[in-house]
Amino acid sequence: MNDVRVKLVLASASPRRLALLDQVDLTPDLMHPTDIDEEPKKRETPRAMALRLAKAKAEAASKATQVKELGPNTFILAADTVVAVGRRVIPKPERIEEAASGLRLLSGRAHKVITGICLIAPGDQMRSRLVETKVRFKRLTRDDVETYLMSDEWRGKAGGYAIQGRAEAFVRMINGSYSNVVGLPVYETIALLQGNGYPVYFSWLNAGD
Repeated sequence: MNDVRVKLVLASASPRRLALLDQVDLTPDLMHPTDIDEEPKKRETPRAMALRLAKAKAEAASKATQVKELGPNTFILAADTVVAVGRRVIPKPERIEEAASGLRLLSGRAHKVITGICLIAPGDQMRSRLVETKVRFKRLTRDDVETYLMSDEWRGKAGGYAIQGRAEAFVRMINGSYSNVVGLPVYETIALLQGNGYPVYFSWLNAGD
């Protein structure tokens, strides 16, 4: 028999997103990362890309056997974060040369961190939001770039940096949600969950049970 209690699935393997949810006592019942093509489409804007990928991740997770086994009272949360300078998306680097190129592009200028959030609520109701934060880096020296690359923090991160790590030393200004830059805008995520029937505060009351 299926458990009637609501369940929360995070369609991600990101330890940063999990930590942010843990921080507000919204620990998922299941983490279910998805394998989708994250390449941008031709002439696609960064905002459209973030929203499209978040929706694709949520839809892919909703079809997974492990997720279906949780029963009908399941909420599926997915997110995708894109870092952009103008219309140019800075990719998640896998090679050190890619990371170096991205950091040089971000040096001394403002960029946008855009996260698409998608929620599939019980009854296959899909809702989504976009959150944008503006970040300005100081002008990076050669030593800044080279020593940061040695830290390996850049690997697989949107824009090639982790603001919750050493890269916070590069940030001159941030306008908007800090948690968005980490990987999941907490305020907007809670609002999306609560607005679609997820018992956020009941979860808080029962945290640690």
